[in-house]
Amino acid sequence: MKRILHLFLLTTVVAAGLSGCRQGLDSPKEKTIGESLVITAGKQADENYGRYESGEDVNHNPMIQLGEEQLGIKIQYTILGTDYDDYVNRLQLALTDPDSLPDVISVYDQALLGQMIDSGEVKAIDDDLEKYLPPRLKKIYETFPETFAPVKKDGKTYGLAIAPVLGETEVMVIRQDWLDRLGLAAPTNLAEFENVIRAFSEEDPDGNGIKDTYGFTYSGDGLYSTGWVADPAMLFSAHTGKFIPGNWEEDGTGQLRYGSVDPGNKETLTKMAEWHKAGWLAPNAALASDWTAMLAFSNGEAGIFVGRPSIMAHSIGILNADGADRVKAYPTIRQANGEPTYQRAEENDGWFLFDRNFDRMDRFFEYYDWLYDAAFGTGAFRYGYLENYDYDIVDGQVVFEKAAYVPPKNDWMFDPGKAGISKNQPQIDTMRPAYDVYHGKPPETGQELRIAAEYQSVRKEQVIAGALAYDHRQELVVNKFRGQLSDELQSKFEQLQDLEATIYTDIIYGNKTPAAFDDFVTAWEKEGGQAITAAVNEWYQQLAAEQLIPWGGDAAVEK
Repeated sequence: MKRILHLFLLTTVVAAGLSGCRQGLDSPKEKTIGESLVITAGKQADENYGRYESGEDVNHNPMIQLGEEQLGIKIQYTILGTDYDDYVNRLQLALTDPDSLPDVISVYDQALLGQMIDSGEVKAIDDDLEKYLPPRLKKIYETFPETFAPVKKDGKTYGLAIAPVLGETEVMVIRQDWLDRLGLAAPTNLAEFENVIRAFSEEDPDGNGIKDTYGFTYSGDGLYSTGWVADPAMLFSAHTGKFIPGNWEEDGTGQLRYGSVDPGNKETLTKMAEWHKAGWLAPNAALASDWTAMLAFSNGEAGIFVGRPSIMAHSIGILNADGADRVKAYPTIRQANGEPTYQRAEENDGWFLFDRNFDRMDRFFEYYDWLYDAAFGTGAFRYGYLENYDYDIVDGQVVFEKAAYVPPKNDWMFDPGKAGISKNQPQIDTMRPAYDVYHGKPPETGQELRIAAEYQSVRKEQVIAGALAYDHRQELVVNKFRGQLSDELQSKFEQLQDLEATIYTDIIYGNKTPAAFDDFVTAWEKEGGQAITAAVNEWYQQLAAEQLIPWGGDAAVEK
């Protein structure tokens, strides 16, 4: 298969008219434009920060220019945040002066979403969806109808999910060279996992004669279920099944129950406390963000982390850079009964809301559909957004490694996929392309061509991990509560989640005995948990009546 893919890439011929010019400027969508329509937007500062050329910034860059040239639409960001908290603060401040709200508002938190809708400053878009939503986008949103649940109020729709797609299934990423040196196999259950992290901590897996490694790195500065990287959720799921921390899940009677209070969590916390005391877990997990925790693996301190295949790129770039297979991906562990462990599914990256006075939804949808050309591999963006940025054409061959561009470039450069009105480049499937390429499908779209090129490089294991993720996508479970609580209950819920995080951490660190979990559950019920559960289930029954029950199986959009 490697030879077939290699020959395919070598013989790829660029479509007529694209060679030697920035792809897209001769698109059928190009039109003669006088004055561009300006659409203002709020945006959290993204990974493009600091990657602009001289004279460029978030509002003046090649992607903004291309939108003006091809569509006559200029996106202008008016509310920016250096990080998520800063962005939220600026949005809330804008609500005190509604005239300062942008036309398009990206919101990433359900509580803030409810606040924005309740303000009366964002518009209902039911008529706009009916009139202007392009057919292929309509099909995507029909695949994920539950993503509308958080933006419904009094029978009206006040926004739409940003680029809905089923996020990657997480895999267990392991130092294969450590396993090989110690004569171990990858763990498949909790008992085997315990043996491996013990060996990684005590048997000098890196062979340097120093006790400077440990078994498992994870993020414990939240609710112990990150859903994307440095995620310990599989450890809890080993005893709770689908009732993972932070998620609401059906209990078999059609009612939702909060996963963090499942009694099985006590068993996991007891084990983690033993492992922490023995030095087999990340010593600073309670202070480590998800990304910081993952870096401990890349830096050679830890032997295992759990994360999405795309997140493996950083570790592979460091540990497999010379072509050695020091890093490999495996399925997450099984429960004792042989059933899989579960993890949080992500279906969208926030929601778009629209200022109540914004009256050009037709043009917004035109622009938004344009961004999807790269995902579908059609129109102006068959291989990517911008030639010589996210791809290049060298001797008639599409290349994606920036060092192979003419002239060569490095990775620290402008990324068009981060410069659109959505925080990340829209996708229609995060896993199937890797699965297809791995199983021999000739690559056609830019995404498939990129993956095929990665399969021929030191990033081969990332492609294999993507195929593995697709095989295990049924292990993803959505948070089935997508609604809004009253201000009083929301405040109580946030306080209870703070208590939850504190108790979990105190037990793991040995500051409290596992019996503290029982006290937490009792306090949770008495201090608002019962009322919150009742409100959640009232919402859920209404959701069922509107046929917006969350996804429970496959979710893919056919091209």
